[in-house]
Amino acid sequence: MKNNFEKDIQECLTVLNNGGIILYPTDTVWGIGCDATNVKAVQKVFELKQRAENKALIVLVTEEQDIMQYVAAPDMEIFDYLASNENPTTVIYEGAIGLADPLIGQDGSIGIRICQDLFCRQLIKRFQKPIVSTSANISGQPTPMRFTDIDPALMNRVDYTVQWRQDDEKEGQPSRIIRWENGKVEIIRP
Repeated sequence: MKNNFEKDIQECLTVLNNGGIILYPTDTVWGIGCDATNVKAVQKVFELKQRAENKALIVLVTEEQDIMQYVAAPDMEIFDYLASNENPTTVIYEGAIGLADPLIGQDGSIGIRICQDLFCRQLIKRFQKPIVSTSANISGQPTPMRFTDIDPALMNRVDYTVQWRQDDEKEGQPSRIIRWENGKVEIIRP
């Protein structure tokens, strides 16, 4: 399965470009993803997860400059804070722009994580757009900590399942979630 990296990237790019949904490994847990700028694709993820539309999904990017493209006026101090953290951290930013409306909170906020996973970084860079990431489970069900924990019924409802890292036995952990306001951190999920 380790030989599938490039094949998986190509298959994911095809699916994402056609408004489909992928099941893929991230720097935290396995995720369900789609093009974060495609409203119909994002709605498919909400339907697949049976998730209320007022319950946010997060977006993965690869660089600080990506955040500046999708957030109107981020506080630059957040980047120093993120550089000092080792754990994957999703930040809720005010002033989301350029993303599918269903992703944006009623207050105009969006959760974004700069992803460090090799596969995700390559995929996002080559796709040239942010990708939605939400745990690979139906809302309310336990978060699968590794590929083998994912419900096969859910796997059958995505357009492509990545082969890369399916045999990884290390348990993932959901990201930490924070809100950054005026240089102060509010921890939403430790």
